[in-house]
This record gives sequence, structure tokens and C-alpha cells, in this order.
Amino acid sequence: MSFLSSWRLSISRTDLRMPSSSLKSSLDECMGALDLFLSNRFADALTHLEAKTKDSMYHALTYATIMEMQAMMTFDPQDILAAGNMMKEAQTICQRFRKKSTVADSFNSLVHKHGANQFTEEELHAEVCYAECLLHRAALTFLQDENMISFIKGGMKVRNSYQTYRELQHLVQSTSYIQGENHCHFEGGVKLGVGAFNLTLSMLPTRVLRLLEFVGFSGDKEYGLAQLHEGALTHNFRAVLCTMLLLCYYTFMSFVLGTGDGDLEDAERLLQPYLKRYPKGAIFLFFAGRIEEIKGNLDTAIARFEECCEAQQHWKQFHHMCYWELMWCFTYKRQWKMAYFYADLLCKENSWSKATYTYMKAAYLSMFGKDDHKPFGDDENELFRKVPDMKQKIAGKSLPTEKFAIRKTRRYFAENPHRLPVPPLEMMYIWNGYTVIGKHRHLTEGMLETLLEAEEELDTCPANEYLIDDKCLVKLLKGLCLKNLGKVAEAEHHFSYVYMNEKNVKFDHYLVPNALLEHSLLLLEQGKKDEAVKFLETAKHDYKNYSMESRTHFRIQSALLRARLPTTNGIHSAS
Repeated sequence: MSFLSSWRLSISRTDLRMPSSSLKSSLDECMGALDLFLSNRFADALTHLEAKTKDSMYHALTYATIMEMQAMMTFDPQDILAAGNMMKEAQTICQRFRKKSTVADSFNSLVHKHGANQFTEEELHAEVCYAECLLHRAALTFLQDENMISFIKGGMKVRNSYQTYRELQHLVQSTSYIQGENHCHFEGGVKLGVGAFNLTLSMLPTRVLRLLEFVGFSGDKEYGLAQLHEGALTHNFRAVLCTMLLLCYYTFMSFVLGTGDGDLEDAERLLQPYLKRYPKGAIFLFFAGRIEEIKGNLDTAIARFEECCEAQQHWKQFHHMCYWELMWCFTYKRQWKMAYFYADLLCKENSWSKATYTYMKAAYLSMFGKDDHKPFGDDENELFRKVPDMKQKIAGKSLPTEKFAIRKTRRYFAENPHRLPVPPLEMMYIWNGYTVIGKHRHLTEGMLETLLEAEEELDTCPANEYLIDDKCLVKLLKGLCLKNLGKVAEAEHHFSYVYMNEKNVKFDHYLVPNALLEHSLLLLEQGKKDEAVKFLETAKHDYKNYSMESRTHFRIQSALLRARLPTTNGIHSAS
């Protein structure tokens, strides 16, 4: 029997209205609520949990986790704040069930003082739930602040969670540990935490690790993935979360914050049993669409995202995630009117970043032909000028994408503004879209055609203060297309053009370190690791205070991991 079948069987044997507060019945009830959530019965899932969220650590944790999943899927500022507050409450509930200790005692010292056999099963579950709350809260701070400032300020919480998971893993492996009735769920929690930390730490730029004071620690990506797979493929409460984290890593984290080398075959293997069990499950249809999108199968991806929107109407904000991906799918196809349509929908219906959506509307309008009808009488110059007024802050922090968009619109406040050459194609780079079009030659050739037209226009443009920046941008994007087409020498020439003009770049300083990054990735593909590392180290150490700097550093870290064997001293098995 598969783990998913076992989980489903345990749910069917449980009456969700049971009054029992035992650990086992709590776990079964919470797994039942997760089943409702995955079946698109979002409100029902929260209703079944709500009555016991003040008394049961698993009910409180599951309720907060569902809210967090909603926040992570919608990026809605109110969802993020509500999930964070609920997770903080869940942490307080978990604290009540932990082994009583003095302020000076840590879980580490308690284990050494009392031994594993001095903990009740409930107290051990309280430890893993408490550590999980801290882990979730850290993830939510990153949603609010991609530049890691809040994450770093919350370093103590992150370290406490890290240390607890490490001790829990040692405990599970110790000879004195006796498995309780609910051991599979406890062990699943440990694997989730150990896997999440190893995977996340392996991605973090070195400077962030230093600030977090993880002295001597760097996550082992492969070990983290292995732990999450074990958690995902066994019958336990956290199997779904382990699967979700793996799917997020393969389809988003490794893509947006990495170099786009996620294992899509593994993602499909993990997704298939859930698609079979929940054929209309919106979350799984979304991931199915995302996988097809990354593979460059854009028509299939579009059909999946549309199916996802039709699957449920209760959680309207989830549609917005699909609209965002549909916008990019049509961008890759260079169907600017359809891309504009979804940017406009997002601008009207979603509150994540009105500035970004308005910028994208203007960007697509700028790509329309002279004879094309512009919807609603919109004018791109007017829209670009509106972007700065729409800037917002989430938990006191500005969104990096908004900052980028606002910087790009400054030129439109001149009396006779010099237009941006290819704004959708530039933002496409920020979101690593050239990795998608690189999977299919015709998509890359089409984008290259657009860039050649932009280059010809710049070549005939009178000298102005933006001209070198604009030429460097087009050279960088052309280099990516040429690399995808296998034209190595031409690609290298285009990347080198950018950093050779470093002193002439006035505004878009992010172009130089990113040109070095892209050149290094090209060198890696040729097996020139030493040369690639030199470029990466230069990009990493010689440039600062430029647009989307944090995202570039994540990608540099990912490239360095590819270039040389990573250190492997994260949370490890004792064996």
C-alpha cells in the first residue's frame, strides 16, 4: 500500500468531530483537515480545526500551516501577516506542552541532563512542533523581505529551530530512544526540519550565513533533498509538507533564486500520486502547470493554469498566482496583448504589488505595434509615471521588484522621455525566463528577433544619458539567447561587452555583475570551472548596492555549488 493510500485510509477511519484530545486522534483529525484543504474545501478545513486551536498543538500548527500555504501561494500582504500572527499563537500553544525547564535550559541541555527516556511522547512532539513553528515564521519573514534583513534580525529564532532539529535527529538515532505509538509522525517532522534547513542553508549566500552566525555550518543540498524525500514517501502527517517543499524547490526556489536546474522529472514523480488522488486539486494543478511552463511546453501549461482557475472559486486569490504564470507564458510566446490582459487583471484584483503590475502593463503596451489598438485608452508613458506612487511596504519593507520597477521609470518624468528598449524582456530576465525559452529553439529565436529590432533602433538613436545602459541591457539579453542557441563565442562577446563598459554604465549597475554571472555559467557548461569561479568571485565581491542584489547573490551561490563540491557539515545523520 502506498503512503498516500495509507494516509487516506487513516483519514477515512477518523470522525473529524471526535472529542478526544489524545495525540493520535489529534494527528488523525489534522490529517483529515489537510485532506479537505487539498480537495479545495479550504473553509471546511479551517472550520474543522478551529475549535481546538487553543488546546491542541497539532490543531494550532495545522491551522497556521494552512494559512501559511495560502500566503505563500497568493503573496497577499494581509495573508502573510495573518499567517505570521497565527503561527506565533501556535508556537505559544506548543510551548505549553514542552518539558518544563528553567530559562537557562535548552532542549540540548535537557536531553543531556535527563536522557531521551525522560521525555514523554507528547513532550517530544511538542519539541518538533515548536521547532516547526519557528521554521515557518522564518519562511514568512523571507516572503516579506527578499533582502533577508528581517530573516537576519530573526536569526536567534532560526538558530533555535536549527539546534532543536539537530538534537531531535540525534535523539531519534540514539540507542536510548524508544519509539512511541506516533513515531512515524514524529520522525516525519524531524525529516521535514532537517531537510528544509540543509536545503535552505545550501542556497544562502555566504554573507547571509555569516550574519546569521552559522559558524562552521553550511547545508548539504543532496542530504536535505534525501531527508525530504524520505519524509514525503512515508506515511506521516508531514508527508504533504515535505512534498510541497520539494515541489516549491524544484519549480520556484531553484528557478527564481538559482540557475534553473531543478529536477523536473523528480517533481513530476512526486506530483503524480497527488494528481491521481486530487484530480481537481487546485494546488496540484498549479504545480502541474508550472512544471510544463518550465519545460517550455507553454500551450499545455496555459491549459493547466486555466483548469486550475476553473477547479475552485472559493479561494479567488489563488487564481492570481495562475494569472501571474499565464502572463509569463504569453510573454515567452511574445503575445503582448494577452500578457497585457493578465497584467491588467492582476492590477485590478490583486494587492501584492500594484506598482509591479502597472509597470508590466506599461511594459507590454510599449511592445505594441504602431497600428495596434491600446486597450482602455491606456498610454504607457502615463502608466510608467504612475508606478512610483503605487509603492507599498509589507511589514515595513519595500519589495525588491517594486524598487527595480520604480528605478526603471525615472526616465519617464523627463519632458521628452527616452523609452525603455525592451522592458518585458528585461523583467523576464529578473524572473529567469530565458531558462524557459531556452528549452525550445523557436522561442529563443523569436525573442532574439525582438532584441535585434531593439538593437537596430538603439544604433540609430541620438546620443543620450541612457544609451550605453540600454545597449548593455540588449547585449546581455542577446547573449542569453545566443548561449541557448549554442553560439558560444558570440554569447561570450556579448557578455564581455557589458562588463567592459562598466565605467560607462550610469544607472543599471546590476547589468555588470549579472553579465559576469551569465558568462561564468557559460564557462561551466564548457567545463572551464576554474575560470568560471573567478568570474563568480568577482561578481560576488566587487559589486554592491545594485538592483535585485540579493537575488543575484542567490544565483551566484547556486552557480558556485555547481562549480565546486559544497561543504557538507550541516545537520547530518550520525552514521
